[in-house]
Amino acid sequence: MIRAVVFDVGECLVDETTEYATWADWLGVPRHTFHAVFGAVIAQGRDYRETFQEFRLGFDLEVEREKRARAGRPESFGEADLYPDVREALAALRADGLWLGIAGNQTVRAGSILRELFAGDVDLIGTSGDWGASKPDPGFFRRVAEVTPFPSDEILYVGDRVDNDLRPAREAGMRTALVHRGPWALIQWRSTDAEKLPTFRVESLRELPGLIQGFNERAR
Repeated sequence: MIRAVVFDVGECLVDETTEYATWADWLGVPRHTFHAVFGAVIAQGRDYRETFQEFRLGFDLEVEREKRARAGRPESFGEADLYPDVREALAALRADGLWLGIAGNQTVRAGSILRELFAGDVDLIGTSGDWGASKPDPGFFRRVAEVTPFPSDEILYVGDRVDNDLRPAREAGMRTALVHRGPWALIQWRSTDAEKLPTFRVESLRELPGLIQGFNERAR
């Protein structure tokens, strides 16, 4: 049975196009160039943060985040950045009686924004900034399991990455869903792990309520 659904944030709930464009602006490089290098870095299996090193050697993301905030240009996102299927999917899953959570690699500031956006829609919002553990560290998924009131094998973790989301969630004993959007999912979609690891592979979050209902009916 699946009784709880926990969502990743970036490229699962939130379209990060605008956010990364603002980083290109902060670096003073063309957005197209930044996005092209970003894609090349992740296609090579490197940490996305190495993108910044390609433009400015020694770039410290945390320091630059603080500089942006002091300059009145902090990282931010809002309702307009949510993928179009998010609200409908959350409402349908809630109507089906599922426990819902949001947990991803996000700053404390991003966690505050998430609470403003989703306080009435989900049961829990947690971030790596809040918990002091980041995906794919097993400690992050232990924390997810601790705060979810169901056993790990009754939790479905939904994300866009095989390496950061599916593999560590599976190792933590959870069910998983891979959503086909964002650069990581598009690059990894046809990989062996992307085909074999997830419980569900979806093009839209709108597919989840029906898939979970079918899964639970077969499990009874």
